[in-house]
Amino acid sequence: MKRTLYISDLDGTLLNSQVEISSYSADVINRLVREQGLIFSYATARSPVTAFPVTKNLSTNIPAVVYNGAFIVQNNKYITENYFDPSEIEFIKELTVKQGVFPIVYSMQSKCEKYSFLTSYKSRAQDDFIASRNDYRKTPVNSVDDLYSGQVFHFSFIGEEDRLSEIHKMLRDRCVCYFHRDIYSGEMWLELTRQGVTKASSALKLKELLGCDELVAFGDAINDLPLFEAADRCYAVENACNEIKSAATGIIKSNDDNGVAKFLESIF
Repeated sequence: MKRTLYISDLDGTLLNSQVEISSYSADVINRLVREQGLIFSYATARSPVTAFPVTKNLSTNIPAVVYNGAFIVQNNKYITENYFDPSEIEFIKELTVKQGVFPIVYSMQSKCEKYSFLTSYKSRAQDDFIASRNDYRKTPVNSVDDLYSGQVFHFSFIGEEDRLSEIHKMLRDRCVCYFHRDIYSGEMWLELTRQGVTKASSALKLKELLGCDELVAFGDAINDLPLFEAADRCYAVENACNEIKSAATGIIKSNDDNGVAKFLESIF
């Protein structure tokens, strides 16, 4: 019998509009893991800090993909890590100085995950996001050099569409870029990981680590497209964007109607 890894996006897919995994979805997935041997995980743009609390009612206990593939983590252990090369960081640094647009920079510093932001850079959208996040990773800095310090694995630009579009054009051949409108704030985001680092690359690595024969994916947004392309089968929730629906093997019920759990329940 084939061993299948089922892997789901979180926001907009497994999480409902209240940013929760419903008790119904958690009960179904946990029961299938316990009784039917379901191999289930998630691949998200979230960090471990923000992913673990919203998935605490799942008892899958296998590694998960975070930061759009930058890491595979299990509990607080980093199983795989993907960082930008110094030359790549220097190019992005010079570009942002020239453009006068500075990102939130995610890095590992002294074995501790941090996100840094330049205090002198004023962006309402970025300021709103930073104000909404208060945890040990938050690192205000006063210089551009400090902004890009540590082992960098992820960049997030938040702001005006026109300005971010120009940066996107200059970086899309050098990095994995996701240029999209955030489903919660409605702000434009440009997110970067190292070339070749996606949810798909890490999901395939996880599939290998778990000794699985095939990969089935669930998603809703443009950053799930590489994952869909890599999967043996892929399913878009009803609320997904058109690009994801077009790439999907099939359409399932929405995130607010427990689409992933109901699909899994039907096939098991």
